[in-house]
Amino acid sequence: MAKTYGVGIMGAGNISAAYLRLAPLFKGLEVRAVADILPAAAQKRAEEFGVAAQTPDELLKNSELDVIVNLTIPATHYSVSKDIVSAGKHAYSEKPFVLSLEEGKALKKAADERNLKVGSAPDTFLGGAHQQARDIIDSGQLGKIMSGTTHVMGPGMEHWHPNPDFFFKPGGGPILDMGPYYVTNLVHLLGPVKRLSAFTNMARTERVVTAEGPMKGKAVPVETPTTIHGILEFHNGAVITIGASWDVASHGHHNIELYGTGGSIFVPDPNFFGGDLVTTNWAGEKSTVTPWDHPFGRANQDLDKPVHRANYRTAGLADMIASIDGGYNARCGLDVALHVVDVLTSLLQAGETGQVITLSTTCERPLALTPADAQALLKA
Repeated sequence: MAKTYGVGIMGAGNISAAYLRLAPLFKGLEVRAVADILPAAAQKRAEEFGVAAQTPDELLKNSELDVIVNLTIPATHYSVSKDIVSAGKHAYSEKPFVLSLEEGKALKKAADERNLKVGSAPDTFLGGAHQQARDIIDSGQLGKIMSGTTHVMGPGMEHWHPNPDFFFKPGGGPILDMGPYYVTNLVHLLGPVKRLSAFTNMARTERVVTAEGPMKGKAVPVETPTTIHGILEFHNGAVITIGASWDVASHGHHNIELYGTGGSIFVPDPNFFGGDLVTTNWAGEKSTVTPWDHPFGRANQDLDKPVHRANYRTAGLADMIASIDGGYNARCGLDVALHVVDVLTSLLQAGETGQVITLSTTCERPLALTPADAQALLKA
């Protein structure tokens, strides 16, 4: 009988509920404990989902845990993941994986020395719509993808998040917060990035919190760029523009558009597992793609609302765990996460310096996740 890996969750904030709710869908893992620097937060989650509440130190020392999921704030992702690996446990982190290339390389070295796996969100590119986009691109029906655009833009986080201050500090901003979804999906669809450049600015030096909560009405200083426009050149020859901003009231851009020598494809929001796919032929005639029956494309959330969503967060963790004994590179593995961090931080560096930066990292294109592969990660 295959081993069931004990999982602990470090950080009991908003995203922890999604992991605790969805983890039972997947085979080979069992969430057994949750910890937070605020004991009351850990206790609340523990009672809600029937797991143990522990201190961070207790979680690291828990012999029933093989893997710890790092859901702390981005500024502590590296230090907490390093503590997890030092404790002899596999680590899986929310995005961004770390905040610098140096941190990522140090974590890779520590994990390799202990023969441990390290992985990172986002795993939304494993969703049915994005895997179907991958299948269409790989089939050659669009010819060779040579250019494209990606846009993630809106008015900012202070309008909905009760504690948004960390989003506007170094390590936050739209390119490090939302950029991982877009860049990881592009790496999945096209392969690694070769070089890039960017321009950046910020529209305001402070933001006023309007979301309900203890910070409502308070002014938050902005200490990182909130608008980034970049150009990515991929090793396969494609040139993609990326726009990420929290200074935009409204816009009309599609999330991801990729242009091939035989047609185009419009890829849905990479922050979600599902969505509508549209392709065109060379004459520009649009066709809405009939969704394939992919397990991670089936709606399982917001079923009482007009728009039903597929949400399978924890899929990347389940795949990493399966890869431990499966002998393959995890789709949300360290090398992919490290390359994405290199892209994101280099975009910010290019915005400061005006340079064209050739990246020092690369990675293998993540394995496609077929419907059968996805089903194999789920409990019957």
